[in-house]
Amino acid sequence: MASPHRIAVLALDVVIGYDLVIPPTIFREAAGANGDPVYDVRVCGLDKSPIRVLAGYTIVPDHGAEILAEADTVIIPGTKIAGPRFEGTLPGELAAALATIRPDARIMSICTGAFVLAAAGLLDGRPATTHWAHAEKFRELYPKVELDEDVLFVDDGDVLTSAGLGAGVDLCLHVVRADHGSDVANRVARYCVVPPWREGGQSQFIDRHVPESGADGTSPTRAWALRRLHEPLDLASLAGHARMSVRTFSRRFRAETGQSPGTWLTQQRVRHAMHLLESTDLAVDAVAARSGLGTGASLRQHMRATHGVSPLAYRKTFRAS
Repeated sequence: MASPHRIAVLALDVVIGYDLVIPPTIFREAAGANGDPVYDVRVCGLDKSPIRVLAGYTIVPDHGAEILAEADTVIIPGTKIAGPRFEGTLPGELAAALATIRPDARIMSICTGAFVLAAAGLLDGRPATTHWAHAEKFRELYPKVELDEDVLFVDDGDVLTSAGLGAGVDLCLHVVRADHGSDVANRVARYCVVPPWREGGQSQFIDRHVPESGADGTSPTRAWALRRLHEPLDLASLAGHARMSVRTFSRRFRAETGQSPGTWLTQQRVRHAMHLLESTDLAVDAVAARSGLGTGASLRQHMRATHGVSPLAYRKTFRAS
């Protein structure tokens, strides 16, 4: 019988607790047809000292960095370790630990763990991702990395990176599927009560809230428009409701929302379409019509452009049971 694939999860102070528990939860649940585990997952620190968790508690790892040398896969969860996260540097002790990883080992990061891989030079010239909220800082520190914060994960062969938090689940399930097939991955997903598949190129579904404003701004018109997304709405009708000239309305609208009225309206229509896809059995053409997007072809084009998925793929993934 083949030995289980050895995975070392390297926790770095201050570690993101959610990210840290994803690999042990996903990979330890994976089993072959005979029920035997296919992964041996161990959590380590740079040594066995207590490690602070961002959520407000402390863990004590069972292993030190010595297990990195024998690991087939090394995973670095999200972390607030100062050097990689804020200075673009790699502490000597961490650099020495990473240097013990075998050349043929697979290396993965979840969320801000990508900062550590970048600080070590492992992402130079390669595609990668991290949590969208930290993308600007990442680019500032590591301009040689081909960062794409609009995707859930990036599989670049021997180096894989994921976006924040829940996207770590998607990456780990992707690896299980690649290693052992869909049946094994689907059983793990079913046990964890999570979607069995979300395409890596899918958007991180970044929420961009509309700021509140007073009654004398464009907020009442935005609320009015949201109740009429299925109707034809153009710039003149929006400005007319606000009792402003088109020019004044456009200027005020952009100042309050950061978007043009047309861009905002399209975004709201796509969001309403996504809600209908999740909550109804309406055909794609009917969803498009009720959202004011016209045709199913138009809806498909907008969803591909903004979220990287088709309407049916989105419904399959997010439709409530």
